[in-house]
Amino acid sequence: MNRTQPRPPSPPPSPEAPLLAVRDLRVEFRTRDGVAQAVNGVSFGVSAGETLAVLGESGSGKSVTAQAVMGILDTPPGRITGGEIRFEGRDLLTLPAEERRKIRGARMAMIFQDALSSLNPVLSVGYQLGEMFRVHRGASRKEARAKAVELMDRVRIPAARARAGDYPHQFSGGMRQRIMIAMALALEPRLIIADEPTTALDVTVQAQVMELLADLRREYRMGLILITHDLGVVADVADEIAVMYAGRIVETAPVGELYRAPAHPYTKGLLDSIPRLDQKGQRLNAIKGLPPSLLSVPPGCGFHPRCPMARPVCRTDEPPLYGEVGPGRASACHFWKELLDER
Repeated sequence: MNRTQPRPPSPPPSPEAPLLAVRDLRVEFRTRDGVAQAVNGVSFGVSAGETLAVLGESGSGKSVTAQAVMGILDTPPGRITGGEIRFEGRDLLTLPAEERRKIRGARMAMIFQDALSSLNPVLSVGYQLGEMFRVHRGASRKEARAKAVELMDRVRIPAARARAGDYPHQFSGGMRQRIMIAMALALEPRLIIADEPTTALDVTVQAQVMELLADLRREYRMGLILITHDLGVVADVADEIAVMYAGRIVETAPVGELYRAPAHPYTKGLLDSIPRLDQKGQRLNAIKGLPPSLLSVPPGCGFHPRCPMARPVCRTDEPPLYGEVGPGRASACHFWKELLDER
């Protein structure tokens, strides 16, 4: 594309348009061993005030999808080879780098899973929170510190004014994650991507962090993408769920419908592997085998080597994402009707 030609202005999004619309996104990594198709034709949308949970095992392409949306993909070895990422009506992949940097942080932000390594250990948390206002809003040091204390209050950190001078290592894991949430909220973005925000936290703190994210989403009416491998974490928070496997979305559904009647064997396997109180003393129904290497995803349905429903057609024909499963539902399984009939 010739960058010297003036670009016509993008039309404003219609009121019905999603805040973020990803269409046929493809990301590959070129390695010494070959080309890994980390994201292979992923499409989804998120509206203002809505939470989309993206689920899947490690290596399914969840975090790479988030990095591509944020524009923080390591290039090389990764590169986006196709698709669109429309945010507020503009395709981010066609924007100049400087314009996209202005969107990142101000209009969309990301919460990373390892808060301790994401925060600078030699700077106080108040200084790090205030830096957002000094750099982007031209605030004085005094104004920036006041804003930092206000943010810490908003994410429910006790004695915020006194603790603004503390360093990251002086906070618990749950409090550090709240600081990361505060940092993401600093400039009041329209969209937040939370990548495994409850990793390594105990169950009680997980619930508190998820409740905080849900409350802030409603308060700011922002879109929220929650990247996780834990179905139990998102049950009370998500509106929609997209399940990923081997770089593809294999099922999408409203959260209640997906829990009630999964339409893909992989989703069913994930649900069946959750411990339940009424199964005390019984063995968990784990999914057999391992996810495929993204360097050599098997032909046909990528899940067929682990699927109890696999048949010859699954080994040769890649299933499309069938959209007739139900309102707002889709499944990349040739036999989704059969699976729903079992319920």
